[in-house]
Amino acid sequence: MSNILIIKHGSLGDIAQACGAIQDISENHNNDQIYLLTTKPYFDLFKKNPHLTDVILDKRLSRFNLIYLYFLMRKIKKLKISKVYDLQNSSRSSFYKKILFPSSNFNTWSSSETTLPKDTTKEEFDKKSVLERFEHQLQTSEINTKHTMLPDFSWSCRDISKIKSEYKLEKYIVLFPFCSPHLAQKKWPYYNELIEKIKSQYNDQYKIVVAPGPDEIKDAKDINALCILDNGKALDISQLSSLIKDSSFVIANDTGPAHMAAHLGAKGLTLFGSHTTAYKVSIERENFKAIQVNDLKNLSPEKVFERVIENLH
Repeated sequence: MSNILIIKHGSLGDIAQACGAIQDISENHNNDQIYLLTTKPYFDLFKKNPHLTDVILDKRLSRFNLIYLYFLMRKIKKLKISKVYDLQNSSRSSFYKKILFPSSNFNTWSSSETTLPKDTTKEEFDKKSVLERFEHQLQTSEINTKHTMLPDFSWSCRDISKIKSEYKLEKYIVLFPFCSPHLAQKKWPYYNELIEKIKSQYNDQYKIVVAPGPDEIKDAKDINALCILDNGKALDISQLSSLIKDSSFVIANDTGPAHMAAHLGAKGLTLFGSHTTAYKVSIERENFKAIQVNDLKNLSPEKVFERVIENLH
């Protein structure tokens, strides 16, 4: 029996994308202990993942915090890790490689860097979709990839029957009209107009709800929809997963909850501007589709409503 380490620090959407790869790693190392290194926002979530033995917290303090770095590396080295699967593929995880396995190749440290195809630059390789890059990385590391291209985030759900009872949720459409303030180009500005069209078409057939994050509760008041909270606080990730999975439809900007919806098998639609493509982030699934435009300000509520009607039934 060996000890295996997976690195996945975040973010929320990236974790939903990576859960198929994590499952494949676990199933290919079914006699080994699987540890995962992650950050505080996702530590408790990963504790619920059935494909992991245990989770290690990385506070991601400064690389110049030598005391913290020493204790983190000592904790990992004590496990006598035989192989690392770096699914973060960041400058920080590359830095950890130099400390833990300074002379390693893909046999001991699997990353997009160590498994880069011959005669291909990283810039060219990064043009592939997220899931295609994971698949190549794992297959080069001799992992049979049954789930990598089809992530299933359902393990993240937990019972929300009390919340659904409190808000009388049966058939409902959930909206995610928010985005980070520094990524305003991801924000579609016509959600209230869309809500009016949905209500006009379907009357009271569906409740229209929003589930804001901790920093979005104030902004949720500007949306003409029922705001779903748990005792006045934002839902945690597992509660949010269940709310999304049980919904009739999801409409979202390109945010973490949109990626959750895609990999929970929810029906829905996500709205993309020019910041990236739906292909590159692997968000389109059987039930979950995308609208791609150059500028979200030019995407009309009528156009989105047409696609909602097409995909809702």
